[in-house]
Amino acid sequence: MRYLGIDTSGAVTACLATLDGDALTAHVERSDEPRRHAEHLAPMIERALAAQGVDRTEVRGIAVGTGPAPFTGLRAGLVTARVLGLALGVPVWGVPSLDALAAAAAGLGHAASGSPVLPDGTPLLVVTDARRREVYWARYETRGGVAVPTAAPGVAAPADVPRTTADVVLGAGRDLFPDAFGLLDGRLTEHEALLRHPDPTWLVRLALRRAAAGAPQPTDPLYLRRPDAVPSAGAKRVLA
Repeated sequence: MRYLGIDTSGAVTACLATLDGDALTAHVERSDEPRRHAEHLAPMIERALAAQGVDRTEVRGIAVGTGPAPFTGLRAGLVTARVLGLALGVPVWGVPSLDALAAAAAGLGHAASGSPVLPDGTPLLVVTDARRREVYWARYETRGGVAVPTAAPGVAAPADVPRTTADVVLGAGRDLFPDAFGLLDGRLTEHEALLRHPDPTWLVRLALRRAAAGAPQPTDPLYLRRPDAVPSAGAKRVLA
């Protein structure tokens, strides 16, 4: 079974994931030009399909990151996923992008050896770039190779993000504000690239897991901020 994964919450990423029994393999395309989502995404999807010699009609579902992220980039990914899903007649599942980062960290070691890199009960803090010198953040805890949410996503200045001394901090926000969040945990050093931006392969993994459990997966975007541009309050009166 073939599935597409798309995330435009930071870096522009797309993958074609193939599920064979319980094994999921994927070809991932990535661009680190976050202000050119609309230009890069469609060609990246085509390259991901071509790399595995797959026609788009073979895709059976699409997982898309719902953020949180700034409006323009996030909208590009969500609109692309919805249009493709409608054209192909397949389900489109929305997965919070921060969930994918946490899931990648919690799952390290389980699939390969059964020995987790991070033990159960490890608190995870995921922080990504919200611009304006702020970060999007959410908290999780590792349990049996799964990242369980313990605090809903928010947006804040780095100094205002709730912290504990035991936190393992993930995401591009950590690199932007090292004075606030410190360095990557040494146990994760070799996996650093996977834990900077949401991996679309993990979007697919989470979407399939939640679909099997019957959980709703809406594609509503998580902006967490009011838009900068708002309609005018009304026409101004002009005196003669």
